[in-house]
Order: sequence, then C-alpha cells, then structure tokens
Amino acid sequence: MSGATAGRALITGVAGQDGSYLAELLCAEGLDVHGLVRDDAGAASPNLDAVRGAVTLHRGDLSREGTLRELLAATAPAEIYHLAAPAFVPHSWSTLATTMRAIAALAGELLDAVRELVPDARVVLAGSREMFGAHAPSPQREDTPCAPSSPYGIAKLAAHQLAGLAREHDGLHVSSAILFNHESPRHRPEYVARKITRAAAAISLGRQERVALGDLDAVRDWSAAVDVVRGLRLMAAPERSGDYVLASGVGRTVRELAATAFACVGLDAVAHIDADESLMRPREGTAPVGDSTLARKRLGWVPQVGFEQLIAEMVAADAAAIGG
Repeated sequence: MSGATAGRALITGVAGQDGSYLAELLCAEGLDVHGLVRDDAGAASPNLDAVRGAVTLHRGDLSREGTLRELLAATAPAEIYHLAAPAFVPHSWSTLATTMRAIAALAGELLDAVRELVPDARVVLAGSREMFGAHAPSPQREDTPCAPSSPYGIAKLAAHQLAGLAREHDGLHVSSAILFNHESPRHRPEYVARKITRAAAAISLGRQERVALGDLDAVRDWSAAVDVVRGLRLMAAPERSGDYVLASGVGRTVRELAATAFACVGLDAVAHIDADESLMRPREGTAPVGDSTLARKRLGWVPQVGFEQLIAEMVAADAAAIGG
C-alpha cells in the first residue's frame, strides 16, 4: 500500500469498550495493532489487560489539532478504526462546540491526514443511529432520511457525510458504521443497560436496595459489543467501501431489559425499581431499531450473541466485580 504498512492497524479510543474488543480481535488475527490513549489512565485500563504487550500504545490528546496527523505519520497504518468520540448523547446539549469539534471536525482532520499520508489505507468511522433523529421511519436503514434531534446526532451526521464525500471525491476507502446500542461488561455505568445489570448484581448481593430509572417503556435496539466490532472489521475488508447499519433488528424496552437482568439473579425487577422523572428523556416518535440486511448480505455479518446471553454475561461480570 502506498504510504501504509501492510498488516498494521490503528485504533483510536483503543481503551474503550469497542476499541478494546477490536484490539483483541485484530491481535488474534496477527495484525500489528497500534492504539491511541489519552493518558496513563487509559493505558492502564483493565479493558486492555488481554492485549497488554501485544498492542503498541500511543498517548495523545485528540483535542489538540495535529495529533491525528502526527499519529498517522508515525504509524503509517493500512487500516484505521476511528472510535474515539464523546458517546453520551444528553451531554451534547451542554457542550455544543466541543461535541462538534470532537466528532465532525476530528473526522475531517482524520480524512485530511489519510488523503495526504496514507491514501490507500482502509478507514472505518464509528457513526450512530442518532443521525436519523426521533421521527425516522422504523426500522432505519442506510438510506433512511436523516433529521437529527440532538447536537450529538448532528455531529455524527456531519462525520458520516464527510466519509461519503471523501469516498466519492477522493477515492478513499472510507466506511461509516451506523451503530445502534451495543453493550458489554466494559460499557460505562452511566448507560442504562450497564446501570441495570450492576444494580441487579448489587441488589442480589445485598449491596444495594433499589435502582432509579427513567422511562421504562423507552425502546432500544441492543446488540453485543463483540458482535459489533466484528462488523467493523468486516467493513474494512471489501475492495469497495460503504456504509452499513450494525444492529440486532429487534427493539426492546428498558422494562424488558430490567426484567431479564433481575431474572438472572432470581429477583423481580418491579420490586426494586423507582421511577425518577429527572432521568426521563423525550421518547422517540418511532422505534430506534436498525435494519442490518445490507451488512448481513454484503459482509456476511451474523451476530452470535443473543440478547438474553448478553445480559446474563453482564450481570455475572458485575456480580463478580462487586462480590470480589
């Protein structure tokens, strides 16, 4: 590859949920994996324990312009997985400029650097179903019209569109992964699924009595993070890049997730949940459910972890961490 080192992959956000699982997958395939972490805390993250010593870590602050270009110049990767970005949608309302810089502007900076330094590299950007907005036809596909209803969604749509323009105008191998909710024991506890599995584990162990939740009838399309990162890997493989929805295709309510999690420890969720209006978010007008038909047909992507298995694994991991 012109300017790139064959067999070398770069992951931004490598210490996060998706980045760490992807690093494990790429290392298992024998790639020379490089990852960007913000600081020593990221480098020491337990998420990286399985690949410690196998992944070359680079420390850098993506909020400083030029960091990505310097990283690409130093590593010359043949594959780039850009996963680093803010991910908690409610926070984007209070950090408008920061959200746009950290998502849209950074995607532009990355694509500029790829075009200049490693034009033959294969790039996968982590997008979001938030770009469709609250009233999109359901289920959502790659060609579903976009009308974002949050600053986060607007920023993700801009990055998604930049990827498409770079592909068409410059001939870059850039793909945008349109991601729906995906979970694991490594997800941060402010996300509702992890909040619920931790609560179920803690209550079963006598460490907690109740959990406060918002809208129990809110619908989400939950997948396993390990399945999603396999999809990211598959997106880098074809000769022709493209955009793909990665989702289970099944919408479930928060109430269903809670019932499943508490059942794992023999408890009735209803007896331990308090409704908290301060946690309520405006409900979508249509169900945020993804149609991953294109990824299944073109990439051969087949999710392997079912919903009940995923939640059971999360509860078991939380119980082990709390009890230990």
